[in-house]
Amino acid sequence: MLDLSLAIAHHLLIFGLFGVLFAELVMVRQGLTAATALGVARLDLWYGVLAGLILAVGFSRAAFAAKGWDYYAHNSWFWAKIGTFAAIGLLSIPPTMAYFRWRKAGAAPADADVAQVRRFLLAEVVLFALLPAFAAAMARGYGEMTGR
Repeated sequence: MLDLSLAIAHHLLIFGLFGVLFAELVMVRQGLTAATALGVARLDLWYGVLAGLILAVGFSRAAFAAKGWDYYAHNSWFWAKIGTFAAIGLLSIPPTMAYFRWRKAGAAPADADVAQVRRFLLAEVVLFALLPAFAAAMARGYGEMTGR
């Protein structure tokens, strides 16, 4: 039952994170108002919370669920998934910092700033699309590294 519960939680959190990311992408566009910028900044807090919960639940799943840590530790698709998630996290830093600046300024951001943030958000979305492919390959036993 632990394996099932952690799997469900992990998947729901990932869907939630993608929803927040997609909402940010939709909201952050040319002509962004100060009020919408504030809303994006508040929404971005959930992005951080969900990402942290995904890591906690995901590593709990890897360590304590059915397949166990040894399965994941020796799987190249697992590490590709972790690396991609880390890259997405790094790409999320500049937008978050922009949201802090926009919130502090209390004014509508310049269209050039908005365009820059959108590029980061689009890169995150593109990388995010790789995660289910890596997870599917990993779950089916591909990517096992030998030499244990």
